[in-house]
Amino acid sequence: MGIHLNPGNECFAEIVDSKIYVDKSMMIAMMDDIINDWNKYICVSCPSCFGKTITGNMLSAYYSKGCDSHRIFDQLKISKAEGYGDKLNKYIVIKIDMNSEYQEAGDKTALIRTLEDTIKEEMRKEFPEIDILNEDSLAKSILKVYSETGEQFIIIIDEYDVLVREQVEESLLSEYLSFLSGLFKSETLRSAIAFAYLTGMLPAVKDKIQGRLNNLEGYTMLEAGKFTEYMGFTEDEVKNLCVRYGMDFEECRRWYGGYDLDGFEIYNPESVVKSMIKGEYGFYRSEILSHEIISDWIRQNHKGLKDYVLCLMAGKSVDVNVGSFLNTMNSFACASDMLTYLIHLGYLAYDQQEEICRIPNEEIRMEWMRIIKEFNEYEIIDF
Repeated sequence: MGIHLNPGNECFAEIVDSKIYVDKSMMIAMMDDIINDWNKYICVSCPSCFGKTITGNMLSAYYSKGCDSHRIFDQLKISKAEGYGDKLNKYIVIKIDMNSEYQEAGDKTALIRTLEDTIKEEMRKEFPEIDILNEDSLAKSILKVYSETGEQFIIIIDEYDVLVREQVEESLLSEYLSFLSGLFKSETLRSAIAFAYLTGMLPAVKDKIQGRLNNLEGYTMLEAGKFTEYMGFTEDEVKNLCVRYGMDFEECRRWYGGYDLDGFEIYNPESVVKSMIKGEYGFYRSEILSHEIISDWIRQNHKGLKDYVLCLMAGKSVDVNVGSFLNTMNSFACASDMLTYLIHLGYLAYDQQEEICRIPNEEIRMEWMRIIKEFNEYEIIDF
């Protein structure tokens, strides 16, 4: 059992044993179907605190050979699914939390090299008979293990987009993209990887990075597809919690719902759980990024964003073209790009049929008030 290679199940076990746990384990049956499928490289993007890390921990706990997870999953919904246990703890898992790696790196410029070296060292300990060289890339090391043992890898990368969001230097970003490209664009390596599961707030970017990440199958707050019910809490799950804790469901919906995705109304899981435990509705949202960028945009009325925000604050919806956004932090060509970015981060909700966006709930409305009050803007324009 290593830090990155074949991690244990402690993180997920702690979640399952917590006071409130909403069972999302049937997602594993869907991932079983993805294994060795052509579209087996998955990128799921949704706002912070919508359960991405918990899902990554669940998949790691289920598939990792570094632990025995029968006790955990035997009590969950997945245990009733056909084929349950066939793939339980049967794969070599590489799990990376890119946000932690970035935040804890002493020398940011050496981030990718250090990460690769750490994982390769764990591989040497796990497979001492295989000659993994210092100059070998992680992709080449994986291929060596697969060639010698026939065992496939599952790669889980949480917060894969942190270097994009942090707007790191071009040299570091380029090195990181080459790292990802080496793992997911190589046809030689493809047979060695059972599936890859990446999470982030932003989808795979489309401009100069497109050539390196265009084979990731994306599921987003604009189009969640088969992953919709796993992007947050569903209406039925929230109703059950409200019954269990004696809370008013309609009030819960007003505070934390409003994200309509492919036939589901999705709720912010972290805020719902905190409200159930505290027994009252209020603002529980963790800060998802610095308000400084958004405040500057509004203060300068960049691309007319201030006018749109004030319209949204008045309870109205605005048109948005989500197709032009390139999923980067430096390619905002128009107001629609900025609004699309805010949809991905959960500040706005998107209506796919009407192609409009709006403020989804009371908690987010309070978040917008906090942003606006930073520069004493109280005006609400009547459009």
